[in-house]
Amino acid sequence: MKKIITICAFAACLTGCDDLFEPAIENNLGLEYMYENSQYAEGILANAYTRIPCAGYSFNDVATDDAVSNDAENSWRKIASGMWTANNNPADRWTSCRSAIQYINLFLANADKVKWAKDEVVAQMFCDREKAEAYGLRAMYMYYLLEAHAGYTEDGVLMGVPILTEPEAAGSNFNVPRSTFVDCMKALKEDARLALEGLPWEYGDAAEMQRLSAKYAGADQGKVTRVFGANFIGRMSGKVVEAFVAKADLLAASPAYSDQSGVDWKTAAASAAKVLNHIGGVDGMDPTGWTWYCNVDDIEKLSPTESPAEILWRGERAKSLSLEEDNFPPTLYGNGRINPTQNLVDAFPMLNGYPVSHLSGEYDENLPYANRDPRLEAYILYNGCKAGNTNKEIFTAADGTTNDALNKVVGRSTRTGYYLRKLLRQDISLDPNAKADQYHYTPRIRYTEIFLAYAEAANQAYGPQDKGGNGYSAYDVVKKLRHRAGIGRDNGDAYLESIKNDQAKMAELIRNERRIELCFEGFRFWDLRRWKSNLTETAKGMNISGTRYTPMEVDKRSFSEYMYYGPIPYSEVLKYDELKQNQGW
Repeated sequence: MKKIITICAFAACLTGCDDLFEPAIENNLGLEYMYENSQYAEGILANAYTRIPCAGYSFNDVATDDAVSNDAENSWRKIASGMWTANNNPADRWTSCRSAIQYINLFLANADKVKWAKDEVVAQMFCDREKAEAYGLRAMYMYYLLEAHAGYTEDGVLMGVPILTEPEAAGSNFNVPRSTFVDCMKALKEDARLALEGLPWEYGDAAEMQRLSAKYAGADQGKVTRVFGANFIGRMSGKVVEAFVAKADLLAASPAYSDQSGVDWKTAAASAAKVLNHIGGVDGMDPTGWTWYCNVDDIEKLSPTESPAEILWRGERAKSLSLEEDNFPPTLYGNGRINPTQNLVDAFPMLNGYPVSHLSGEYDENLPYANRDPRLEAYILYNGCKAGNTNKEIFTAADGTTNDALNKVVGRSTRTGYYLRKLLRQDISLDPNAKADQYHYTPRIRYTEIFLAYAEAANQAYGPQDKGGNGYSAYDVVKKLRHRAGIGRDNGDAYLESIKNDQAKMAELIRNERRIELCFEGFRFWDLRRWKSNLTETAKGMNISGTRYTPMEVDKRSFSEYMYYGPIPYSEVLKYDELKQNQGW
């Protein structure tokens, strides 16, 4: 894929170089060029891949009750303070996703004309697979567009986005109305169906290779491997498509959309189970999945065609310092950008599984970090923690003497008394005299996300302990997730056992587990909206002075109720009168 993108970039660079040649030549490559050049055709599709929204971290947590930023120019910080408008929207996906869909439609309109290979059987396999990838990508982009831009218009109808299945040209009608949410979901699932017809569950999978050999008469193992082998791992596959259907169904079944989405909790549970059943349900849960970002042995040994058991789909592994440069505390030469809140810290239960607010949790206000959920220390750097490749002790107290102290240096020090630890590799050094980078990769989809989607949907559909014919219940998932993190191992997770027959309390616990497990991975901003939860919870911190721990307010949140749904870009509504804006924007 990198080679394909490089070729496309090189071709683009040639455009406009007439002055280098005598006589001048035309360097623009028309669409007909792709018919005899399959790599150029793949380059069209590669342009869709480069726009994947889950390819990096947005840190939209800064616009929620989970984090603040010490960067005054942070766009998420600005919108949380009341500056979110239809023309100032860091959550916008309209342009990038619709651009990707244009490339996809351009590719699909021409793929059958491409000479994919000399061998007719191989050529047909390549054509079918590439088109299936395109359908899968289009389904994915529809999901992201609905998440960011679906909403109720002034007439009370839940609308999605315009459904585009043909490439747009200069003479096209761009003034296309939005389709209903229901119709967008139908289009998404039709694209998913077409994708699944041509894609293996995973490239190189032995059972899938046999199935494909039987599907294509005359295709021996070598030909099937050439088209569907492990070398293509990382591209759109059957399991990725099914995962996005599960994500879309969870969105549609959620309170913000359910009354007009056409999707219920049973459908959402079944979609998530379809993904999880491929790995054996709860038995397939990775025991170390909650520390995927710092499982050094797994990361160092990754080949281009491998993923850890926790990861359903991932980006490329590469050496980098950027996450640490942004988020290490100042004494480790970082900028301390993302500061977790006391709100999030309070969400982590005690080691015995009880919430910090429960009497049985035995929470000590004078020792607030003692006997806590191990994920707290793994994900958040609090006062007295050791960090970095030198195992340096970090002091975030207000009376601290280093730049790590609360509000010590504007724009670099923590504003909450906490720094980010999750996602960061502690074996990296930012010391200017001894810099050392390490490998990172971005998990585009983790199995934990799908487990939590199943738990949420199954609990709402069947109750906490009913398995709904899937072999495992919401309770089973939550118990396994908490046990792998070390929660309640000494008392059999007594708190979970006490609520296992209470659907409302189980729903609350599932949401809290989702908040913890997926923190800083770009979920909280969207989850609060699909749940129609409180968006204005004040972000809090911890002021430590000597032995006194005093919670404090850090940032107010300014959101209106209509902001459960994101806007259509203001510029688009101005240009096209058929585009109806969501209420309130």
